[in-house]
Amino acid sequence: MSAEVVTGLGVSPGTGVGVVQLMAPRLGPPRTQTLTENGESEAAGGAPELREPTVLIARDLSAADAAGLDPDLVAGLITEAGGPMSHTSIVARSLGIPAVVAAGATALRTGMRVRVDGGTGRVRVADVTESPARSTAAPAAQRSVGGTRTADGYPVELLGNIGDAAGAAEVAACEADGIGLFRTELAFRTRTRQPSIEVQARLYSSVLAEVPERKVILRTLDTGTDTTMPPSHGLGERNPALGVRGYRATTNLLEDQLRAIAIAARVQDVDPWVMAPMISTPAEARGFRMIARRYGISRAGVMIEVPAAAVMADAILAECDFVSIGTNDLTQYTMAADRELGAVAELNDPWQPAVLRLVRTAAVAGTAHGKPVGVCGEAAADPLLACVLVGLGVTSLSMSPRALPAVAEAIGESDHGQCQAMAVAALGASSASAARAAARHALATADLRTPEPTHRA
Repeated sequence: MSAEVVTGLGVSPGTGVGVVQLMAPRLGPPRTQTLTENGESEAAGGAPELREPTVLIARDLSAADAAGLDPDLVAGLITEAGGPMSHTSIVARSLGIPAVVAAGATALRTGMRVRVDGGTGRVRVADVTESPARSTAAPAAQRSVGGTRTADGYPVELLGNIGDAAGAAEVAACEADGIGLFRTELAFRTRTRQPSIEVQARLYSSVLAEVPERKVILRTLDTGTDTTMPPSHGLGERNPALGVRGYRATTNLLEDQLRAIAIAARVQDVDPWVMAPMISTPAEARGFRMIARRYGISRAGVMIEVPAAAVMADAILAECDFVSIGTNDLTQYTMAADRELGAVAELNDPWQPAVLRLVRTAAVAGTAHGKPVGVCGEAAADPLLACVLVGLGVTSLSMSPRALPAVAEAIGESDHGQCQAMAVAALGASSASAARAAARHALATADLRTPEPTHRA
């Protein structure tokens, strides 16, 4: 067997063999996409044009660049930085691209042929007999996931996370209950200018058309870590993750976006749901709901992704129509561990009991107000953790469409009382690993099959 040349964190299961291509700049700060004051897009480097199965190597990728990769030609992805919950990792999993992150500086050179194992995190020089190809982890059997219930009949809404109309078509194909997270900022990735209201309306309409008569939640533009707005919003900030991002960014852009969503809704004759990212206070939730109402949008909610919002969930739910818990950022901010940094990956685990307790706080508030509380982070894609989240009281789970069948199967084989017992067991643990083990034990004692996670969190 050929020698191993790189070891990192395997974050997207599957194997791929391809020719190495380095993406510039290989070193330096993480890549960001900037919408300039006149609307033009500036991005450091960019995804290269590929003609054969390729293993891409970069320091890191923005979510926009990662989402633009062609899964038919990208046999594997290796980044020097990043963690399991980084944007690059999440997009790689959604596209089914084997990926290894936190690999550090490597000796790999353009033109080498390597084999990437996105499960083990190992990369080696390919044998001469290995042809360029990609194989993702075997997907769960295709099945309709809409109307999922626990074994004893408790309903759990299963939704998909998407970035464009193609993703919406995947959600429709597995007959999910709808779209729980439309990352509208990904629509900006191929634009040389900030999309006009008309262009945005056509884009949103194309997504709504793919899932008629189903729930669609559009998240307004989440700027800050991957996309920054002029003239000073996010530019030059030492820590954009804590800066002017999401709802804190330009009001004009938000209003244009809501106007475009309202136009698309009229064209498709639907009643969309909208939610704002990076909400920290009840006043911000109230402000967003008021703006949405101004444009005739009747269902306006917010993301709970900072601890302050989770702690204040009761007051926030009094000001909006629903909340969706973004466990990726909630974990990052709760544990003070950068989700893009592999060195703190162990802390960046949604199984952390502190994170689970914040989820429970929000779920309890939702029950008190009679309003939906969903989870749209990567935590929802882990079948075992999905059962715990149901036990904590969340009403919907949204994830990559690829993960939906396995999660639907796990929930369907568990009864609601067992999910609650798993949640209690996990909450009583003192670490992420202990919480996972406690939940698995609680499930096993009911003589039910333990669902396997689609990837290690």
